[in-house]
Amino acid sequence: MNRRQFLKNAAGSVAVLSAPWIVPASALGKDGNIAPSNRINMGCIGLGGQGTYNMRAFMNKPEVQIIALCDVNKGSDDYDMLYQFKGSTTAGLARAKEMVEEYYASNSESGKFQGVHAYTDFRELLQRPDIDAVTVCTPDHWHGLISIAAAKAGKDIYCEKPLTNTVIEGRIVANTVKRYQRILQTGSHERSNHTVAYACELIYNGRIGKLHTIEVNMPLDSNQTLPPQPVMPVPPGLDYDFWLGPMPWVPYTRKRVHFWWRYILEYGGGEMTDRGAHILDIAQKGNQADDTGPVEFWGEGETPRDGLFNTFIKYKFTCTYANGVKIIGSSNTPRGLKFIGTDGWIFIHIHGGRLEANPASLLREVIEPGEIHLTRSPGHHQDFLNSIRTRLQPMAPAEVGHRTASICHLLNIAMLTGRKLTWDPVKEQITNDPAANRLLIHPMRSPWQLEPGLI
Repeated sequence: MNRRQFLKNAAGSVAVLSAPWIVPASALGKDGNIAPSNRINMGCIGLGGQGTYNMRAFMNKPEVQIIALCDVNKGSDDYDMLYQFKGSTTAGLARAKEMVEEYYASNSESGKFQGVHAYTDFRELLQRPDIDAVTVCTPDHWHGLISIAAAKAGKDIYCEKPLTNTVIEGRIVANTVKRYQRILQTGSHERSNHTVAYACELIYNGRIGKLHTIEVNMPLDSNQTLPPQPVMPVPPGLDYDFWLGPMPWVPYTRKRVHFWWRYILEYGGGEMTDRGAHILDIAQKGNQADDTGPVEFWGEGETPRDGLFNTFIKYKFTCTYANGVKIIGSSNTPRGLKFIGTDGWIFIHIHGGRLEANPASLLREVIEPGEIHLTRSPGHHQDFLNSIRTRLQPMAPAEVGHRTASICHLLNIAMLTGRKLTWDPVKEQITNDPAANRLLIHPMRSPWQLEPGLI
């Protein structure tokens, strides 16, 4: 007997009990409430700044019940950038658990709630059969392994962008999600912006003429240079060896972990995979190339000369698609991208999606009933939940996330090698440079490994 049947039978038996048993309307799904048997049980893996943000976004959805949390940091004050709770300077597992339990307590009749389980190993969380979906908001070098394990465990997945930290991991994630018939939403939330959808409708319906160039601006707005850092003791509560996971062991220093890992190539890809995963994702969408990618990559960039960080801080690059459309990018401002056609252009500002156009009258255009119309998202998190219910693809499924992340990684590889690369988007191989082709995957530290049969 499931929970819904139990509640219905219990409600029908009230009259024969010696004392009345009043079942709250919320338990039966009445008065606009969602019955517990119809809620999506969720576990959240990775509880730093973005992980906590996503956790709170789902926590506020009435159809979601967060029942499990996981982070290798039980809780410490060594987060340089975090989502504050009550002005606290700490973050991690313990703080996230407190947030969730306090929220559910405030919405319960008793004013108390203790139903969230905490884990430091994601594999223990994934073993729970009562979890329907998970968020994966760890550093990038963990995205692939956890998403693969989650799909195999039968969980739907909301994975932060970039989908993975290497091209080959991304292909394995996309294939695994498809094989196990899971829903995966990549956290490329700009796809859910209504103004982005409108801009793409204008492009698809020929309002700027024939698209030929996409100019991309990806400036840096934080200091991504850092002098050599001292070796430090690992703070209490942090399982640093597990944080490193598949990457080589190196001594702990504070700015290797949490927010700052994204500027170290072993764990992230710098601005290219950070905001670049948003901007280049919209370039893919605007060029109607979600299931493919450019066929040629060129780039040159500058990295810090010394210190802990080693991702590119100044760059320019060009990508060329088989249809002749070029992406021309740089670290210039303002952040966003311009779609240039034979009859005009549209610029999308990232973040927020504000539009500019030439001629300005483009932004007053009406998309007629017989033209191409794009679905409007109810919001990126809600779109994921809707897809869990309907089993229809979300705004940024695994294949889309993989193709966008591949562009980011290939541009970093082009800049690392200093060579123009030709790319086969069907075989997903660099065809003119065997040494560069080997950079499509990072070696993994034992016991972590990928299954080649999933490629």
